[in-house]
Amino acid sequence: MKVTVILCTYNRSKSLTRALESVAASQMPNSIGWEVLIVDNNSKDETREVAESFCSEDPIHFRYVFEAQQGKSFALNRGIQEASGDILAFIDDDITVEPAWLFELTNPLTDEQWAGTGGRVYLPNDFSPPPWMAIEGNQSLLSILALFDLGSKAHVLSKPPIGNNMAFRKRVFKKYGGFRTDLGPTPGSEIRYEDTEFGSRVMNGGEKILYVPSAVVRHDVEERRLKKSYFLNYHFDYGRALIREKGERRHIGFMPRSVVSLSNRFLNILPRRAWYWIRESNPQKRFFNKCRVWTTAGEIVEIYRRSND
Repeated sequence: MKVTVILCTYNRSKSLTRALESVAASQMPNSIGWEVLIVDNNSKDETREVAESFCSEDPIHFRYVFEAQQGKSFALNRGIQEASGDILAFIDDDITVEPAWLFELTNPLTDEQWAGTGGRVYLPNDFSPPPWMAIEGNQSLLSILALFDLGSKAHVLSKPPIGNNMAFRKRVFKKYGGFRTDLGPTPGSEIRYEDTEFGSRVMNGGEKILYVPSAVVRHDVEERRLKKSYFLNYHFDYGRALIREKGERRHIGFMPRSVVSLSNRFLNILPRRAWYWIRESNPQKRFFNKCRVWTTAGEIVEIYRRSND
């Protein structure tokens, strides 16, 4: 078995250094070959210099690829194309991994019953949520900061893993295709969902993905991600991603689906969610409901855009 870790990066040379240092300390058996493929998605900072320093110090375990087509999904698909491993693990440039992470995440894939794995994602030890952010229950907003913690026991996932801590057999991409390029963040856009859409596609195909709580990474939280404006922009683009993920849908009788969808959101969903937002006095619940309004607004904009293409 050979493992390729695909790390796509854009203009984060400082956090990239920390991420690569943590992966370089990976504790892997000598019998397992592994490499880290650094896919530079057209960065303008010192990313290339940082990556090439790791490649020169350890050419066995580090490789550098430049992908000029802007967009994370383009970088991810380039990484899949260039990877030499039969197991592909994915991390981001703003995380750090524990020394046993790579082995714990990929070792279950020696069992053919698993198409992929998803690990545990913690936030920084010093993370302190702002007072308007709910962190518990159905109204928790922590998942937007890439928290993925489903407990301490391994089990079959009922929802897809997230892209900063997951692994799949390379053959899975040959069977189900790569990451959708109409999803995934680009400069100036927080449209994401490329990772969970792919995981959902695999699971809908009848494949099994294992949750591996012992494969742990920690995800940085930039200061900008603790502002209300970030959460609102995120939810707006999340709404757009939900519509994109659905793709083209059949007419309802002679009525275009877009007309029905817009009417439902304007006349039903948006007023109801706006009412929940306006009437709520609890600051955390109020902001959660406001985010849902922004999600609906994003859906409306995307449905309208698609209907006029």
